[in-house]
Amino acid sequence: MSTTERPRILVVGGGYVGLYAARRILKKMRYGEATVTVVDPRSYMTYQPFLPEAAAGSISPRHVVVPLRRVLPKAEVLTGRVTTIDQQSKVATIAPLVGEAYDLPFDYLVIAMGAVSRTFPIPGLAENGIGMKGVEEAIGLRNHVLEQLDKADSTGDEDVRRRALTFVFVGGGFAGAETVGEVEDMARDAAKYYPNVRREDMRFILVDVAPRILPEVGPKLGEWGLEHLKSRGIECYLNTSLNSCVGGHVELSNGLEVDSSTIVWTAGVKPNPALARFGLPLGPKGHVDVDATMQVRGTDHVWAAGDNAQVPDLAAGEGEFCPPNAQHALRQARALGDNIISGLRGFPQGEYKHANKGAVAGLGLHKGVAMIVFGKARIKLKGRLAWYMHRTYHGLAVPTWNRKIRVFADWTLAMFLKREVVSLGAMEHPREEFYEAASPVTAGATEEAAAERKTRVKESRAAANRDREEARAS
Repeated sequence: MSTTERPRILVVGGGYVGLYAARRILKKMRYGEATVTVVDPRSYMTYQPFLPEAAAGSISPRHVVVPLRRVLPKAEVLTGRVTTIDQQSKVATIAPLVGEAYDLPFDYLVIAMGAVSRTFPIPGLAENGIGMKGVEEAIGLRNHVLEQLDKADSTGDEDVRRRALTFVFVGGGFAGAETVGEVEDMARDAAKYYPNVRREDMRFILVDVAPRILPEVGPKLGEWGLEHLKSRGIECYLNTSLNSCVGGHVELSNGLEVDSSTIVWTAGVKPNPALARFGLPLGPKGHVDVDATMQVRGTDHVWAAGDNAQVPDLAAGEGEFCPPNAQHALRQARALGDNIISGLRGFPQGEYKHANKGAVAGLGLHKGVAMIVFGKARIKLKGRLAWYMHRTYHGLAVPTWNRKIRVFADWTLAMFLKREVVSLGAMEHPREEFYEAASPVTAGATEEAAAERKTRVKESRAAANRDREEARAS
């Protein structure tokens, strides 16, 4: 971390909003005008709309993340957490990955911490659930599902087999519907290589407390998506909640009970709970309360946007807030960056206003839904054409040309090469095999050393006894 006399713009969070806001500020800023510091526990930004495809092996997980230091070479990037913020003194406390926490003064502050999975006190969820908010979880889910196929193919125990081949997904929004669609597609392809596993042996269950899935694309496309998933053998239970999953025994509110080794939780998000420690005004759901310029109400040096802020949606009307999606996050980040530069120079700030352009969702290879908005017209697409729209939009939206090219290269190669269905579950505990190999040697060496010590003790005692006997004889 460098010390500087220049004003410091502290960006808390390196996600979509944090990355794009910092890039915008650096682009608009004059040389030496300010120092931009980005703090995040991870050294990369994750493009979350691609997580379902990463879980299915359609995209390399490395191409879903963007390294912050590479994209922001003119910014300070600190890997750690902001634990507290003193608004009066304009000082933030940084807890790095290692070492002691320290104070970092700032002049302008951007809150871009995003959201975390919204969970409920359901028995067994914390111990058995798998989230889908980070690339680590997407990789873990892919490895886990393929490991379940390995187990089912290798065991003769019908109970173990049934449990391994039952997959439960909770949440029917974009994340849930896309994830179950992509994972079912992958499992269907993978089953071709397992002589004792067929798609008919697997059981996919989608649960949602809402009356329909994919509410973002409207009721008609949501109904089509529901029927499409059902046609692929996925059981869909709406108006249903998860009551318990202790020990993998899933109990639903409709009375259904199944045993499953795979419980994926995608039932919405909530603002990062750390916001409560920053002394900022929060809305009823925990979002930072901002005005249309994305400036935090009651302050002149703090801005917030994205999933952790309730930004007024001027295009939708009075009392409406922008939904938490990538479409708004990208545009809010750019507008926020412009407003910070305006605030730095003493100019008036602009209000954020963006009309919804629609929504796209992929439900597996060559399957999807899309709603495109042109003025007052709404174009609804489904099937292969909607899937192309989904890939085109997100392929162009992922940050940096480096990642765009790599993602499109992954998709192009997939047209000619078969999907990878190898599980790399051992990567979660990479030292385990080495430890098992080394521990017997260590144990053996310890036993041998102990035996040697015992032998030496016996020999020394015997020698001492002989000396005593000789002394008596003399």
